[in-house]
Amino acid sequence: MDEFETGNPKSSLTLVFVISKPIKHPAAQALFWARSENSISKQWLKRSVEARIRDAQREVDDIPESIKELEKYAEDTVSILLYNTLHAGGISSTAAEHAASHIGVASGLVLILKSLPYHCSRNRHHNYIPMDLAEKHGLLVKQGGQSEILLDMDSREGLCNAVFEISCVASAHLLKACELAGKVHAGAKPVLLHSVPVQVLLDSLSKVYFDVFDPRMERGVLGVPPLWFQFKLKWYSWRSMF
Repeated sequence: MDEFETGNPKSSLTLVFVISKPIKHPAAQALFWARSENSISKQWLKRSVEARIRDAQREVDDIPESIKELEKYAEDTVSILLYNTLHAGGISSTAAEHAASHIGVASGLVLILKSLPYHCSRNRHHNYIPMDLAEKHGLLVKQGGQSEILLDMDSREGLCNAVFEISCVASAHLLKACELAGKVHAGAKPVLLHSVPVQVLLDSLSKVYFDVFDPRMERGVLGVPPLWFQFKLKWYSWRSMF
């Protein structure tokens, strides 16, 4: 039985970088092919895998202390994938990596927001809203020495306000990335088009007053018609923008 099957992804990741033939597991085979065809950083991949393992192992009552923790998780899971994509394409640029860092953090934050209804449907404890924001907007409940974030119709306004604050942080990261556009080599810009779906999702949240449970958020692609999304993506690509 191989390492993937025994549930040790960190050991499996190490094997992918040292063995001469792929492990008989779909994920390992994909990683092996990517490593064989491109220059990929084992350190970055390991950091991303470890971040996701820590997140999966969190207890229900393990609430992030602040939005800084969410930013760190977004950096470790999304920004790192953009770093590796740039690296695989032979692009070595401080400006491009700096922009990728901000775009990845913004993306990670809005993806957390978009997933809130799903997590809420699985468990009423809302543990992706940071504790400081939850307390500020009346979402934090303390029972038996433990802190919980509970959702009901009475707390809907507070949740919208918390989502708004997190969206503002994501938007600020996106703005910082855009300010670097003039310093980024043209070859790196297709990778940084990852900013487009982030902006689309932020715009969709704004239109529903940051209510992640609004059914309009489920329409089309990220709340907009698919053709409009494709047009916006192609427009940014054609203009060599991100």
